[in-house]
Amino acid sequence: MTARIRLPSIRNSKPLILRNGSWSLNQLFSDIAQTTSREVGRAWVFALAVATIVVWAVTGPLFHFSDTWQLVINTGTTIITFLMVFLIQNSQNRDAAAIQIKLNELIRVSKAHNSFVGVERLTDEEITEIRAKCEERAKQELMRATISKKSNGISNERGAS
Repeated sequence: MTARIRLPSIRNSKPLILRNGSWSLNQLFSDIAQTTSREVGRAWVFALAVATIVVWAVTGPLFHFSDTWQLVINTGTTIITFLMVFLIQNSQNRDAAAIQIKLNELIRVSKAHNSFVGVERLTDEEITEIRAKCEERAKQELMRATISKKSNGISNERGAS
C-alpha cells in the first residue's frame, strides 16, 4: 500500500511516498538535494560563507591562532565539502538524465537514427566504436559535399562561357 504525504518543511516538494510503513529515502534525498543545490547557488549563501571566514579570521588572535582554532575551520569545511559532493552528483545525475530524455525525444522525432536512443547505457568501448563510425560518416559526407561543390563549380564555369 502506498500513501502520499506532504511535509510542510520542504518547500515545493512532491509528496513523499510511504511504502510498507517507511519513507521513501530516495524521494527524501532528492527533495533535500534539490532544495539545497538551489539555495547553495544563491548570493546570500556565498555572503554567509565569506562572513564565516571573516569571523574565524578575526577570532584568530583571541584564540592565539591555536591548533583548535585551525581545526574548527578545517573540520567545518571538510564536512561541508564531503556532503556537497553527494548533492552536486545528485544534481548532475538529474540534469544529465533530463537532457538525455530531451535528446532522445529530439532523435525520435527527427531524421536522425533512432538507434542512438539509449546509447548512454552502452559500455565505453561500444560508445568509442559508435563515435568512430559517426566521425567516419561525417568525414565521408564532408568529402562528398566538397567534391560536389567542386564539380558544380566546374560545370557552372563551363555554362557561363
